Amino acid sequence: MTQASDLVYMSARQVAEYLDLNEKKVYAMANDRILPATKITGKWLFPKILIDRWIMDSCHSGMLTDRLLITGSDDPLLAMLVARLMSQVGSRELISYSATGSRLGLELLSKGYADVCTLHWGSLEERNIRHPALLKGYANHQQWIMIHGYTRQQGLIVRPDIQHRCLEQSQILGQPWRWVFRQEGAGSQQHLEHWLLSQGARADQLNAILTAHSERELAGYIARGDADIGFGCQAVAAESGLGFVPLLNESFDFVMTQSIYFRRQLQQLFTMLASPQTRQMAGVLTGYDLSNTGQLIWTAAQ
Repeated sequence: MTQASDLVYMSARQVAEYLDLNEKKVYAMANDRILPATKITGKWLFPKILIDRWIMDSCHSGMLTDRLLITGSDDPLLAMLVARLMSQVGSRELISYSATGSRLGLELLSKGYADVCTLHWGSLEERNIRHPALLKGYANHQQWIMIHGYTRQQGLIVRPDIQHRCLEQSQILGQPWRWVFRQEGAGSQQHLEHWLLSQGARADQLNAILTAHSERELAGYIARGDADIGFGCQAVAAESGLGFVPLLNESFDFVMTQSIYFRRQLQQLFTMLASPQTRQMAGVLTGYDLSNTGQLIWTAAQ
């Protein structure tokens, strides 16, 4: 009889025996992408090494794992912190940040492909309504908690030579400017559509010529003269030498399972966020308020 330790791939029956679970439960967990598995010609196969990794990841509040995969909303301060954290840990661990946009990030988190998702889906005043409402639309949200990262200035990123013509919001939409949008599901695109609604307008009424998949890509189009105006955060506008019209303060937050919260790399990141060096860095980037960094602001039990 083949021993579990000799297996490379396991069947659902073998996984059920290995984990002491009902076989139907194993199939359900595979379909919900809770267990690492692949389907070959209609049959589920479970890589033994990933099953063991999944077990280890569930132990000791995740503190024994050697990786942290962050996805979700784009942010220059977070990108800089992750780069600094990686330079500290070297090749011993992996801390990765993939800016996918808020909605795709949450979908990846719900399927177990990411450990942490960052998001910004409403103004600071509306955060306690909009963020939980968004989270509840995803599978496994009952296991999630939300930690406050920081507050950002969000608004219009524009060519410097037209910034003076944006002082009156009501006059912006009458200009024949070329707009660059963010992809569907990005927090910045959500902000733009809400702002347009407040102005009695719609996104399809704008001269949108490009779609960017990150705020830095958006700023790049404007800086190169390929577009005139878009929606993003102040820090991105400043680092690209562009004009900025502030429209709202937003909450940039971190979502994860409770066990991931205690993971060593994430705690290192939150410690770095609260440091004087990071506050100084945020001041240079402009548009950040780190006053309540690390505060628990939502659990599924609320």
